[in-house]
Amino acid sequence: MFGSQLEGPERGIRNPRVLDAMNRVPRHEFVPEAARGQAYADAPLPIGHGQTISQPFIVAFMTEQLDPQPADRVLEIGTGSGYQAAVLSLLVKEVFTIEIVEPLARRAAADLARLGYSNVHVRVGDGHEGWPEEAPFDAIIVTCAPATVPVALLDQLKDGGRMVLPVGDRTSQELVVFEKRGTDVLCREVLPVRFVPMTGGEGGSESSP
Repeated sequence: MFGSQLEGPERGIRNPRVLDAMNRVPRHEFVPEAARGQAYADAPLPIGHGQTISQPFIVAFMTEQLDPQPADRVLEIGTGSGYQAAVLSLLVKEVFTIEIVEPLARRAAADLARLGYSNVHVRVGDGHEGWPEEAPFDAIIVTCAPATVPVALLDQLKDGGRMVLPVGDRTSQELVVFEKRGTDVLCREVLPVRFVPMTGGEGGSESSP
């Protein structure tokens, strides 16, 4: 479906499970009707309320960096259209996803249910707080950019867990991968990006590079 957008020499998404999930989720179902002709273009698209659905490459890249496993329980911050959650749902046991913009959360929940993604749980709320009653999580993915890493999210990550999120302001952001090892947290910067700012506790949704 996406071909060289994901697998070309300059892109290099190699995880076969991620590529399969990307090709199985119908992206056109997660964009407004007027934009469906552009649904498989390598670009973000507006979904209303000042938010966007991420370009396919960013979804695939973040998912691959998260290294999702079949038994994982994953927390997503920034549901947006529900597209990233749908991709994750094919790769893990359960997805818990939080969106601060209520109309987006309601629409995403309805679309995910209509399309049969029954292992995705959608909540309206502030992503800075995470989802403590369902913690700890094997992996956390954040699709909006906080200025600093929310402490609550690190606290809700399992020992050995991974978290992928953009960090920075509107002028400079870096996609960072964290790995929790006991009391230590390892981190590495992997890609300059430009995401919608994270709102709420520090005052979201999806991305574009």
